[in-house]
Amino acid sequence: MKLRDDLAFRGLVHQVTDDAVLDELSAGGLTAYAGFDPTGSSFHIGHLVPILLLRRLQDAGNRPIAVAGGGTGLIGDPSFKDAERPLLSLEQLEHNVTAIRGQLERFLDFSPSRGATRAELVDNASWLTTIPLTDFLRDVGKHFTINQMIAQEAIRSRLERTDVGISYTEFSYLLLQSYDFLRLHLDHGCTVQLGGSDQWGNIVGGVSLVRRVTGHAVHGFTHPLLTRADGSKFGKSDGTDDHVWLDASRTSPFQMYQRLLNTEDEAVGTMLRWFTLLSRERIEELDAERASAPAQRTSQRALAHAIVALVHGDGAADAAERAGRALFSEDIADLDLDSLLAIVADAPSTTLTAEELGSLDLATLLVRTSLASSKGEARRFLDQGGVYLNNVRLAPDGVVSPASALHHRYLVLRRGARQTHLLVLA
Repeated sequence: MKLRDDLAFRGLVHQVTDDAVLDELSAGGLTAYAGFDPTGSSFHIGHLVPILLLRRLQDAGNRPIAVAGGGTGLIGDPSFKDAERPLLSLEQLEHNVTAIRGQLERFLDFSPSRGATRAELVDNASWLTTIPLTDFLRDVGKHFTINQMIAQEAIRSRLERTDVGISYTEFSYLLLQSYDFLRLHLDHGCTVQLGGSDQWGNIVGGVSLVRRVTGHAVHGFTHPLLTRADGSKFGKSDGTDDHVWLDASRTSPFQMYQRLLNTEDEAVGTMLRWFTLLSRERIEELDAERASAPAQRTSQRALAHAIVALVHGDGAADAAERAGRALFSEDIADLDLDSLLAIVADAPSTTLTAEELGSLDLATLLVRTSLASSKGEARRFLDQGGVYLNNVRLAPDGVVSPASALHHRYLVLRRGARQTHLLVLA
C-alpha cells in the first residue's frame, strides 16, 4: 500500500499545507523532519506517533531527520500550555538529548547502509545558541508581524488570561521553530515538516519563512494528538502520573504491557493504527474479531505485544505476556526473578525473617498483611477458599513457610482476585 493510502487508513493526517506533498512522499526521495523538545530524559508513548511517522516515511524511501530541541528547549513551546514551562538548564537539556538519542535509534535506521534514506539526528542548539541576536532579529524577525504572531490560537488564549499572560521568551518561540525549518532546508535539503496538530501555527510560520528567504516551496502536515478521556493532551510536563514511558526503568515492559492490555474497546482501533506497524490486513482482522468477540480482548493483546516488541524487543514482549498469564496461575513459580518482581511491583510488601514467618499462623499473617481486618474475617476467607500462596489455594489449616519462597526470598500472598501482598524474607 502506498504511503498516502496507509496514512489515510490510519487517520494520521490532520492538516496539510498542500495535499500534493502526500503523493510526493509516497514516491520517496524527500527529506522530512519532526522536532522533539527534550523536556525530559525519556519519551512517552504519545511520542510514538511522530517517531513512527518518520519511520513510515523512511520505509517509503524518504530521509527522516529528528531534531532534538536543545535550543528551543531553553525557551519552551507555549502551544496550548496554561502556564509557562519551567526553564531547564543547558546541562539538563544536554543530558536529556543524549537520553532520547538512544531511544530514537530503536525506531529509525541511522546506519550508513541506508544511503540516501539514512536517518539523521540534529540538535538545534548548534544554530540557535550561536547566531548573534542582532542577526536573528534582522534576518528572521523582519519576516514576522506582531499581528501574525498574536493571531495564533495558543498565543491569543494566553494573552486573554490576565492571571497568566505570556513572556516575551515564549512569545518568540514561533520565530525559533521557523528558523529551524530554514536551517534544515538550507543545510539538509529538508522540504517537509511534521508535527502534532497543536504545532500547525509554528509549522505554517516555518513554511512561510523558507519561502520568503529562499523562494522555495516547502510543506508541512500535522497528525492528530493522543488525548486522555477528558480531551486533554498527553504531555509529560504537567504533573500527571498516567504516562507510559519508553524508558524501561520508568515503565517496565510488563507495566507497559498491562497498561495497554487495559485499553478500552473504543480506543484500541485507533491505537493499533497510530502506535504499531501492523499491516492494514491484520488491523482489519482484529477489528472484525473485536466486533464479534469483544470479551476475548484479542485486539488489546495484539496492541500490547506489538508496542512492547517495538519499544523493548520481541523477547521483552514475550516475557511480559508470559508474566501476565502467570499473574493468577501457578505458572508464577516458573517466572524469572525480573518478571516476578515486575508483576508484584505495585503490591504492598512486608519483610520478615524466616523465624518470624514460621511463628505466624495463617489468620494472623492475613491480618498482619492487611488482607483481613481481623482473625475472624481471615478464617472466613480461608474457609471460603479465597486465599492463595503463589497462586495456589491455601487450605484453612495450611501453612506459609520459607520453603515455599520463590527465588528463595519471595512469597506472593493473595486474597480474592486482586488483593496481593508480597512477603520478603530478610
